Amino acid sequence: MLGLLWLIPAFPLAGFVLLALAGSRLSRRGVALVGVGSVGLSALAASLVGGSFLLSPPAGQAATQTLWSWIDVAGFHPEIAFRLDALSLIMILVVTFVGFLIHLYSAEFMMDEEGYSRFFAYMNLFVGAMLILLLADNLPLLYLGWEGVGLCSYLLIGFWYREPENGRAARKAFIVTRVGDAAMAVGLFLLFTQLGTLQIQELMQRASAQWQGGSGLAVAAAALLLGGAVGKSAQLPLQTWLPDAMAGPSPVSALIHAATMVTAGVYLIARMNVLFGLAPSVMLAVAIIGALTLLLAGFSALVQRDIKRVLAYSTISQIGYMFLALGVGAWSAAIFHFMTHAFFKALLFLGAGAIIIRLHHEHDMFKMGGLRREMPTTFWTFLIGSASLAAIPLVTAGFYSKDQILWSAWASETGSPWLWAAGLIGALLTSLYTFRMVFLTFYCERHALVRELSPLPALGIRIRLPLVVLAVLSVVGGLVDLPHTLGNLPFLSDFLHQILPAANMASEGLGTELLFQVIAGVVSVGGVYFAYLLILRRRQVVERWARSSLGSFLRRLWFGGWGFDRLYDTLVVRAYAWCAQANRHDIIDSFYETVVVRPYRWLARINRGDAIDLLFTGLARLATALHALLSRTQTGRVRWYAAGITLGAAIAIALVVLL
Repeated sequence: MLGLLWLIPAFPLAGFVLLALAGSRLSRRGVALVGVGSVGLSALAASLVGGSFLLSPPAGQAATQTLWSWIDVAGFHPEIAFRLDALSLIMILVVTFVGFLIHLYSAEFMMDEEGYSRFFAYMNLFVGAMLILLLADNLPLLYLGWEGVGLCSYLLIGFWYREPENGRAARKAFIVTRVGDAAMAVGLFLLFTQLGTLQIQELMQRASAQWQGGSGLAVAAAALLLGGAVGKSAQLPLQTWLPDAMAGPSPVSALIHAATMVTAGVYLIARMNVLFGLAPSVMLAVAIIGALTLLLAGFSALVQRDIKRVLAYSTISQIGYMFLALGVGAWSAAIFHFMTHAFFKALLFLGAGAIIIRLHHEHDMFKMGGLRREMPTTFWTFLIGSASLAAIPLVTAGFYSKDQILWSAWASETGSPWLWAAGLIGALLTSLYTFRMVFLTFYCERHALVRELSPLPALGIRIRLPLVVLAVLSVVGGLVDLPHTLGNLPFLSDFLHQILPAANMASEGLGTELLFQVIAGVVSVGGVYFAYLLILRRRQVVERWARSSLGSFLRRLWFGGWGFDRLYDTLVVRAYAWCAQANRHDIIDSFYETVVVRPYRWLARINRGDAIDLLFTGLARLATALHALLSRTQTGRVRWYAAGITLGAAIAIALVVLL
């Protein structure tokens, strides 16, 4: 079965090619069959390969499949080769299965939209590029998938391109992530020039053998790769593109946030764990970036009105938790949270999409209210996803993965009370903004828009089924890795430790770990209670605070994402425009105009009538004259043509006889 590995990315890529070439000639049912079916076949192939990997583990706990040589120039010979190990297996299973559910949902959600086949072509390419990224055995192939998901995010965020703001959001995502991609590209050049290879496993071995811990080259290479991860995963300071990416359709948001794109940075750092382990200062930077990002994004989510922007800031915050885990060496905890986050965040975005489409594309939570009776399936599944995001203790998958991160931030040898405190405050913020969203959308008094549209039409099975399946996974998904205090069944961690090192934990007793779990659980539940008080019982307190000078200032600051967009507009966009304007008539331009451009033009004017030009002009005039002479023979008189033929024949015979 491991020989089928290449089929996992091949199926969605084949779907993309078919839809790109023939999608306009297919019916909508045919388009959905190709678009959804190709990802479904990829998920099936991933399941078969994964089952074979688990039942009959290959030698070295990894399998490599080489298809062909890609480039072979002067010792640089990357191959189109895929590698399957514990890390890539978990990632591809999540991506293909969650991606299939999102595609199934999209078949109904996008049914009435123009560009139906174009949408599924882009979505298939998105999944295919992500799978190439995850399975790549070398960094050039990984970078191909990396740029592929960047391209697809641009195409899908701007899918409704007739709206100018959608085009701006797509360009913003493309440009901001290119900043990180440029840093990553420089990092690849550095690694190749210093270590002589970009094959990932060989690269890690050479780095360990040739570089000491804290080496300047190791720090530089890890920092450059971190730049790429920060851009793709929307972490400080390149997080500004993700909230605006909500301009795309809701299934696109679910795919970007849950299964592709933003998790690529987490995967890159985990895959290159040996290199990052050689750069402790960069590891610390990863943890600090994650801690700051999860806090800043959490505060911003508290004041948003658009339901999708709340979820967007939530994604930035939850990826921050993954970076925090990576930074303290809790590699398996980061991947565990990636998995549970994929389940509940896909569920929440798809649930938000179901609400938006039933309310005629209304995004404002303050224009909703009372939807728990109007949309019961959406309500219950959305509530389960929200509980998992808020890490409600014991009954949600999000609790188990987030608890691992918080405990690692405290007990890891590279952790600290400050990092733990940041994670705990982030947990409180998460509960607050999540259940603020739930109460505004489903519990508050119905807005006039809801009353006007009531009763809302029922959702189709292709929308309801993914919601229910993801809701189940958002509950049971955490049971694959139970902590010491709650059963001690670390199945996922033990599996990932085949490829990822275990965290170096300081000696702490079970009682201490249990105490910290209780604290985390109380904080999460307390956040839900505070949201209940502030939204449903003491709403006037919030409104009074918002009208105060401090409250008004903080609301504007958080609503605008802490002013990063304005800062970049001032430091980059306007500064560049000013320099370009000032540079129009600078000294260098004037010098070249005087020394090069004007003399060249003068010589060109002199040279217009030189001898060589006269020769070619004469030939052209001779050809014109001969054409005029010969054209006079074309009179249209048959007897002259006959005479000419006779004369020509006589001359030809005479030449033969005489010569």
